Amino acid sequence: MRFLLFLGSMLSLHAGTLQIKIHHQFDGRPLSLNSLRYQGQETFSISRLSYLLSEFSIQNDDGTWIDIPNQFAYLDLAKRRTSFTLSSLPQGSYQRLRFSLGLPQLTNHANPAELPADHPLNPNVNQLHWDWQTGYIFLALEGRYRTAKKELQGYVYHLANDANLTKIQQEARFQIKENTEIQLAFEVQNLFQKQRTVSFQTYGHSSHSHPDDPIAKTLAQNIANSFSLLTINYPAGTQSAQPEKKVLPLYLPEKFTPFQFKTNRHFPRPQLPLDNPLLKERVTLGEDLFHDSILSIDGTISCAACHDSNLAFSDERKLSEGFNGRLSKRHSMPLFNLAWKSSFFWDGRAASLREQVLEPIQDPREMAANLRRIIARLNRSRKYSQAFTKAFGPGQVTSEKLALALENYLLTLTSYDSKFDQAIAGKKNLSESEQRGMKLFFTEYEPRNQQYGADCFHCHGGANFSDHQFHNNGLKPTQDLGRFSVTKDPKDRFHFSTPSLRNVGLTPPYMHDGRFATLAEVVEHYSSGIHRSETLDPNLAKHPRVGLQFSEQAKADLVAFLKTLTDPKYGP
Repeated sequence: MRFLLFLGSMLSLHAGTLQIKIHHQFDGRPLSLNSLRYQGQETFSISRLSYLLSEFSIQNDDGTWIDIPNQFAYLDLAKRRTSFTLSSLPQGSYQRLRFSLGLPQLTNHANPAELPADHPLNPNVNQLHWDWQTGYIFLALEGRYRTAKKELQGYVYHLANDANLTKIQQEARFQIKENTEIQLAFEVQNLFQKQRTVSFQTYGHSSHSHPDDPIAKTLAQNIANSFSLLTINYPAGTQSAQPEKKVLPLYLPEKFTPFQFKTNRHFPRPQLPLDNPLLKERVTLGEDLFHDSILSIDGTISCAACHDSNLAFSDERKLSEGFNGRLSKRHSMPLFNLAWKSSFFWDGRAASLREQVLEPIQDPREMAANLRRIIARLNRSRKYSQAFTKAFGPGQVTSEKLALALENYLLTLTSYDSKFDQAIAGKKNLSESEQRGMKLFFTEYEPRNQQYGADCFHCHGGANFSDHQFHNNGLKPTQDLGRFSVTKDPKDRFHFSTPSLRNVGLTPPYMHDGRFATLAEVVEHYSSGIHRSETLDPNLAKHPRVGLQFSEQAKADLVAFLKTLTDPKYGP
């Protein structure tokens, strides 16, 4: 036993890391996203390139392979995730690197809700999981193309299913040292090999990897020839010599009571803030502050004035009413399942809840308060001075502690027990209309494969019925430029945050400006034709210009299904 322990320690001392950096290229040049410049039979762009890698192994000089188990990579060019590190590798000389695009069968069909919050296969991280079905999208390739009639159309290629797991092998003589780097090129034009001679319009502009789908087969065949070795580096210094910085809780009181975060088994684990652990004392304080008008300029408006718990923490106004009857810029978003989000507001301008909660307090159209005066007001309050001491320990109330308390409370607002959830768990049955609506919701629109669904799940997929990304969903534009006002990137014009469809029956009116009064109007928007522009999401741009043309029954069925997403703990 002592020998085995000694051997294990020796192996760990001589383990190395291999960092793999991937350069996404097209015809030898760096790939530019959202640029209508690439040539096949049509001119096209690429707006999304994301994929999963697994089954890594390295080959010794003697020809034997060493597998690197349980290590995975998620790459996404739009998110600038272009590199990853394989750890605990035996040092030595090697002649080949092998990996797979996609996931092996057992991993592909495992329960993703059991994965850590920061795991590359956590659906909340990669947005590549097939909703309530089992399995991942291995490769998502999306964009736009210009038709012969000079019209912009979308294409969506999703490679998935066990049969499309693709092995990739690279000849590469390298050494594993304490820190080794291999740079690979991903020549994306090789994926479009057939598109050089066959157009999107005739070959197909949508694939969801149905059995015997020729587009999926072509993608899988071309992937193996799309990667090539660029260079091998041995950077100075060691990665292991840089210890991970430990995040410590802020202002932890001497005595505290942990708050249990609850959800159901279908939800992926969220990344809760390590520096602001959920404590009952903080949750209680945050709830009191949320419902108290003390945070407004004249003590007349609370956070709850625009976020009513009976309306899933939204309100029924197109634009929320703030101090002195002033109207807010946009419709009030509902507040639940915020633990799974990484950006806030319709335009995503806040990167955390603690940042978000202070904006409405100071916004002249909402609570219109001076933050310094609010903090002074809280310090003068005996009730709040005592409550802040219980939640954060002795000391003055500060704006940071105020934000942490509100964040703590908002993180506990979860929704996971709707009729839909109970039907998934086998505890209730959906009506025939609700079942038809559910099938429409989760079925793609792909006439080439005789699929005529509503395509809702692309943006409203997963346990939260949202990908938490930003999309242009074909609304007729107004002066509100959405995400563009934050990023100043032209591709973000008219992009807005995708809201969760949970409790959607409680949160009219709809869209960022409340332009649709009912769910029926929302469904009609996608049925009768959306507004087309250069930033329209590819999943919508591939639809007919006249819309999906749902029957009256199909419209009613979709609305019926959406209402099954209401959690009984919200609402009157």
